[in-house]
Amino acid sequence: MTNISACTQPQDEFRCHNRHVKMSDSKFKIFKFAKIIISSLLIAVLVLFTAASIRTLSLDVNVGLQLSHWEKTNNISLVIDLHQREELLANFKEAIRIPTVSFSETEINTTALREFDSLLRKAFPTVFSSSLVHHELVANYSHLFWVQGSQPDLVPYLLLAHIDVVPATESDGWEAPPFSAQEIDGFIYGRGTIDDKSPVMGILQALDYLLIKGYAPRRGFYIGLGHDEEVSGYNGAINIVRVLKQRGAKLSFVLDEGLAVLDGVISGLEGPAALIGLSEKGSANVKLSVSMAPGHSSMPPRESSIGILAAAVKRLEDNPMPRLFGQGPERDTFEHLAHKFKLPVKFVMSNLWLFSPLLGRVLERKPDTNAFVRTTTAVTMFNAGVKVNIIPSHAEAYVNLRIHSAHSLQEVLDLIQATVGDQRVKIELIDGFDPLPVSSSDEKSFGYQIIKKTVLDMFPTVTVAPGICIGNTDSRHFKDLTNDIYRFAPVWFKPGDAQRFHGINERISKKNYEELVVFYFNLFQNCDIQKLPEPHSSVHEL
Repeated sequence: MTNISACTQPQDEFRCHNRHVKMSDSKFKIFKFAKIIISSLLIAVLVLFTAASIRTLSLDVNVGLQLSHWEKTNNISLVIDLHQREELLANFKEAIRIPTVSFSETEINTTALREFDSLLRKAFPTVFSSSLVHHELVANYSHLFWVQGSQPDLVPYLLLAHIDVVPATESDGWEAPPFSAQEIDGFIYGRGTIDDKSPVMGILQALDYLLIKGYAPRRGFYIGLGHDEEVSGYNGAINIVRVLKQRGAKLSFVLDEGLAVLDGVISGLEGPAALIGLSEKGSANVKLSVSMAPGHSSMPPRESSIGILAAAVKRLEDNPMPRLFGQGPERDTFEHLAHKFKLPVKFVMSNLWLFSPLLGRVLERKPDTNAFVRTTTAVTMFNAGVKVNIIPSHAEAYVNLRIHSAHSLQEVLDLIQATVGDQRVKIELIDGFDPLPVSSSDEKSFGYQIIKKTVLDMFPTVTVAPGICIGNTDSRHFKDLTNDIYRFAPVWFKPGDAQRFHGINERISKKNYEELVVFYFNLFQNCDIQKLPEPHSSVHEL
């Protein structure tokens, strides 16, 4: 084989020289091509970096900031005097002391629910006697109020809350008995102080004060108080919806419990943030089971029903659902909060079009933020065996999934099937539903902007951002009555407070409960505008 080093004969010199020139030319072309590629990549990186930097620097201007172009309103202000403070706190404490516990769909404390009905009538006499208010019991224990507006052409809205609470016992480690409403250091302790009797009592207390002051609303509205939200609302909320549908009601928006004001909870965020939930994750309860012939433990098979099922469960835990951060409303949350972070986090948050995969990987490291990134999988029950020396014939496990907005229930079931990958494991859907539609939050979104204005009127330094509820509320039953459902109450959460939700030492400060009353008092009035101000306009119609 001839090569350049072997070109020793004169007749070969010309041929070898040409080959050498061609190879050098080829190397030059490759080098030139590589140089172009590298230059193009550097230019692309520079363009991306420049665009990202411009977006970061201009974020404070372009974030859709806070209140846009509202004139000062002539709302009636609420100043709570000493007598009113004592009275409203006494009513609230009495509400906490009534153990309106829902244990299951078939086991609820109906005696307590009847007692709670009596409390409402006693605590808010003006609401129950006003000619503007129509009240009715729904499904025996839920309440529906219709507050008539003076302008019937204005589409009504609905405020939603629930009376029932989850179980609690003092032996769990409470600092005060869970149904005592005891005061400790300015806080009222008790089951329901957060979830959800503070909105229940706060809404009606605010309406009572407003009616006493002679205020007649322009826009009619409903107040719905369900009695079984903690066990899915299949009697309370479902029947309230049925009543409203029978009357042909259409709602401008619904406001229910859900998210709150977070103060010091989000690491690195400067100042508190009020998150208004635009949607809820879907939910599914799935049963996995394995059945085989029983046997004696002295002659065990190579694989038991328990072993097969445990392996399937382990595969589900080892292979979480795909990371979907940036494909749902959670992206809006971080983009709205970006300007409240310092560099370099601000740079990342304000450019999620570029950094979503990176932020998603960071968020999935902790359970509380992993919930925003994907459909979560939680194995909650595992049952098998009746005797220590018997190989059980049957084993079953239950898995609870909270479905990300970019997933559907069917997609999740298909992923479970593929991950388990074992024909011997039977997979059954017990119950479930898709994620809820995402409500609007732009400048033309009436409900969102009214809630946002009401928050900022009270708490001007708070940053308002859209969010998503990782749990579920009664509001999901109302999606046929409105396109816009929001989940928020102005309850302040500091580090550790989120764990009190359905946990031990649930509490709310006396000051915060008063703030809830004032919030709803102002919200009723803010809803009475004819329409939102035009974007980039300084006029709104009263």
